[in-house]
Amino acid sequence: MLRSPFDRNVPVNLELQELLLDYSFQHLGVSSQGCVDHPIVLTEAVCNPLYSRQMMSELLFECYGIPKVAYGIDSLFSFYHNKPKNSMSSGLIISSGYQCTHILPILEGRLDAKNCKRINLGGSQAAGYLQRLLQLKYPGHLAAITLSRMEEILHEHSYIAEDYVEELQKWRCPDYYENNVHKMQLPFSSKLLGSTLTSEEKQERRQQQLRRLQELNARRREEKLQLDQERLDRLLYVQELLEDGQMDQFHKALIELNMDSPEELQSYIQKLSLAVEQAKQKILQAEVTLEVDVVDSKPETPDLEQLEPSLEDVESMNDFDPLFSEETPEVEKPVPTVQPVFNLAAYHQLFVGTERIRAPEIIFQPSLIGEEQAGIAETLQYILDRYPKDVQEMLVQNVFLTGGNTMYPGMKARMEKELLEMRPFQSSFQVHLALNPVLDAWYGARDWALHHLDDDEAWITRKEYEEKGGEYFKEHCASNIYVPIRLPKQASRTSEAQVSGKGAGAGGSSAGEQA
Repeated sequence: MLRSPFDRNVPVNLELQELLLDYSFQHLGVSSQGCVDHPIVLTEAVCNPLYSRQMMSELLFECYGIPKVAYGIDSLFSFYHNKPKNSMSSGLIISSGYQCTHILPILEGRLDAKNCKRINLGGSQAAGYLQRLLQLKYPGHLAAITLSRMEEILHEHSYIAEDYVEELQKWRCPDYYENNVHKMQLPFSSKLLGSTLTSEEKQERRQQQLRRLQELNARRREEKLQLDQERLDRLLYVQELLEDGQMDQFHKALIELNMDSPEELQSYIQKLSLAVEQAKQKILQAEVTLEVDVVDSKPETPDLEQLEPSLEDVESMNDFDPLFSEETPEVEKPVPTVQPVFNLAAYHQLFVGTERIRAPEIIFQPSLIGEEQAGIAETLQYILDRYPKDVQEMLVQNVFLTGGNTMYPGMKARMEKELLEMRPFQSSFQVHLALNPVLDAWYGARDWALHHLDDDEAWITRKEYEEKGGEYFKEHCASNIYVPIRLPKQASRTSEAQVSGKGAGAGGSSAGEQA
């Protein structure tokens, strides 16, 4: 359902929603053919619009024929699943997911919808920011730095810095960098094009490509020659009709050939005959050149007998031997140059250093990616300032973190540091992290459904749907606040008639006075 203009990957098409529900029912072992005879618990966004709930209720009741449905908020289900028994039911929920982050105040077990706040940043924006950082750092691996790979790195290697500036100063130390940098190995192929081929193999490959091109051209010439030969035979057949005196058939054939006179026919025959002969000559020449190229041409070696010195040359050389000293320095052999070996595996490595803390930091400092929004700490301070001091003290005693984007190491310590800075001196507070921030919402909805299965005060039945509309739902401990649609009151027909009668009487009296 369309929750807000900031949400992405949210289906707004009823056909797509139906496919998603069919997929869910199939994997749950529930047949969606005919009707689904099971109660449904469905999560929705905070302050979900009535229109979105109406469309979903219509799909569930009209298409699947479910008996009853209940709506709730995923972070509230997670909150009540992690809440110990006989503990306080007030607190602050910080729910950070894939697309956004919500801060929800809970007072006496119910959601205070008026003071809920939303930050349009989540895991998706953090992964996109990490992708841009690494693509700028490694421009040669743009195709390998995919968004899915960045999400994996974000979940497995990132962490929240308790003090962001101080942590960046630590990364400036070379020893700290070497001990904490994470190296990612990108996939690569050890065979580079042309790296293992010798000059003879390259020459052989060029010759093979040349032969392949020559064969392709020869095949095309033969096909063209065959078409021209068929056209020429057709024209010669029409010419034979003229020579045999079959004028009627000759004129019909001329019309089919789109020709006007025998002279035009004769000119076409001459042109085609010339083209056919030229094509045959080209084919013969191509075959001859192909045979010549196939023959291995060995380089001519000089005659070794002519290079041998004669007896007179040897005697003349011996005459000059005394002129040279016996201690002739030996000719130094050329030292072969050692070329450095290119390490292909090291080239395809990513060194993830400060990016480990820079990517998840955006939920605390949205200005890092150019977003004009307040971070979690500023938004939390704004929400607390809207309550009296005693209510503030009660809320900060139970700050609950849930959602997949709160699973970074150091998230709880960072929230405690932020609360310590914003709360008065020597004031107490407690921060709790969900046992399973990703699945606790499902576990909480399951527990709620089993506990309230026979409670009609929390479910919307088909009869209530038909009577009160699709936007109607019943409130419970994990639901939104129901705000019914307030339509403007319409004046009754009797009052309208009275007003119109008074208007007519007033008009008649004024007309009499004028008379």
